[in-house]
Order: sequence, then C-alpha cells, then structure tokens
Amino acid sequence: MKTILHKAESRGQFDYGWLNTKHTFSFARYYDPDRIGFGALRVLNDDIVQPGEGFGRHPHDNMEIISIPIHGKLLHRDSMGHEQILKTGEVQVMSAGSGLFHEEYNGSKNNPVNFLQLWIIPNELNIKPTYAQKYFDSEQALNTWQKLVSPVKDSALTIQQDATISRVFITEGQEIEYHLHSELNGCYLFMIDGAVKLNNNILNPRDGLGVYDTPSFKLKAISDAHLLNIEIPMKTKK
Repeated sequence: MKTILHKAESRGQFDYGWLNTKHTFSFARYYDPDRIGFGALRVLNDDIVQPGEGFGRHPHDNMEIISIPIHGKLLHRDSMGHEQILKTGEVQVMSAGSGLFHEEYNGSKNNPVNFLQLWIIPNELNIKPTYAQKYFDSEQALNTWQKLVSPVKDSALTIQQDATISRVFITEGQEIEYHLHSELNGCYLFMIDGAVKLNNNILNPRDGLGVYDTPSFKLKAISDAHLLNIEIPMKTKK
C-alpha cells in the first residue's frame, strides 16, 4: 500500500470576501506541480459562499462535475434548462460532455453555504451533457459505506468514468474496511469532520489521503467522523 497525505492547511487558500475557497489540487490562482490531481480526480474544492453571492454563468466541457453541500444550499441553473436548489444531504452530478453553461449561487439570503466540488476527467469525450441530483439518507451511511456516485446505473448517481464515490458516518472506536473495485484504481479520502486513522496516517477535518497499490484498506475512527471516499482510476485515457 502506498499513501500520500495532504493536510488541510497545505491546500491553496483564497478569501475574496464573497467566497472563501480552498483547493486540494492546483486550480485557478493556486498551482503546485506536485498537486495536479490524483489519478482521474482533477479538482477538489472546498468553498464557502456568502448569502446572495455565487458564480455567474460560465462554460464547461469534457468534465464530470460533482457538487456536495456540507452546510446550506446551492441554486443551480444551466443551459440545458435546469434550475434546481441543491440542499444538504443531496448530491449533484453534471456531465459537461460536448459543452454547457451553468451558474451556481448560494440558495439562501441569510446563511453561507459550504460545499465540495469535484472535477473528474471522463473516460469518453464529447458526450451529450447530462444533469442529475439525488437525496441520500445519512442514516444509511452509519458505520457502512453509502454509494453516492457510480459508473453503472444503480441506486447511486452515474458518471462517465470508472469511479465510485462513497461516504460514511463512523462512530468513535469503530473500524470499517473498503475493497477497491479494480487494481487499476486508487482512493482519495477526504475528511469532512472528525478524525480517523489508516495505518500510521491520522486524518483530521479537511485532510486528504491518497491510497493506492492495494486491494483494500481499513480505517478506525478516533472520534465520530464523516468521510468521503473517491475511488478513481489512477491513469486516464489519452
């Protein structure tokens, strides 16, 4: 097993007043040649947007974009005609494919919204753009992996990549094991709240850990914890 640890404070951090953003991987004004991504996972941004503020209309193409509110709600509009509120507990998947425009704003006039946004390189280019969102019951993630995003059509949202995104709410002292779907994959673990231990690595809130060259791994909760697990191909198609 090989691991790479990214502490929360090592991320690229920028405060624009209306937006406080932290980049696990190189993005916009933050560039680190050693942190271009993890396999097909290209972007992992941790954003706090103030009430009434947001990102105006802008384009995307050939990227799988996953948004996960941690606290608060997002207002989404796109060129496919969707206008949706994305609330805490929901996950949004947008396959940009051949190209689209979208905008996203804080859906509240009173409270900030904190959300994660992931960009994953697709395994097929220039597909027809698609959009979907779904609510996931947190009780079904208690001490067990709850699948949020999958490459196949099942109970999870579907993306155009052999990637699986899961979460778990694990109680203090509990252990949980994860078995990867392919030997070509690795996992990027992002600690949302609490603390867990994997071998000699301790993950605290907003730390990230890449795990690869292993068929499985086991975590132990040091405290009650909320963890996101992104299983991703370690190599992308040229």
